[in-house]
Amino acid sequence: MTQVSNTPYEALEVGQKAEYQKSVEERDIQLFAAMSGDHNPVHLDAEFAAKSMFRERIAHGMFSGALISAAVACTLPGPGTIYLGQQMSFQKPVKIGDTLTVRLEVLEKLPKFKVRIATNVYNQNDELVVAGEAEILAPRKLQTVELVSPPNFVAS
Repeated sequence: MTQVSNTPYEALEVGQKAEYQKSVEERDIQLFAAMSGDHNPVHLDAEFAAKSMFRERIAHGMFSGALISAAVACTLPGPGTIYLGQQMSFQKPVKIGDTLTVRLEVLEKLPKFKVRIATNVYNQNDELVVAGEAEILAPRKLQTVELVSPPNFVAS
């Protein structure tokens, strides 16, 4: 398990940044499809995807959204953060094997512990794949927690 500390509202500063990185693996696509119910063949069927505008299978768009959620929950502000809203626009497809970096930046501190954060996702070539912005409710106090690993799931 990994220990993670949050950044409470009072300690957040406009311009503060954090990053979160993950490589997109076949297992991620299978598990996301199973969890979400999104079985679009452009994500799961190589033959179908080869005939699409992408010419190969791509990751679900909301997989990138899930990575943004993980970045906010685990890095900035971190544990105890509550999502209030997320705007995203997909700029480029995400492919299996891509390494994605979520870059967060505090844009504005609002009243009542609310914060606006830029939530942009880049691939390994530093190309913007998702542009976004979130509004969150920041934690009120400093906390250090152990991140619990989920059980080992097997996609069938």
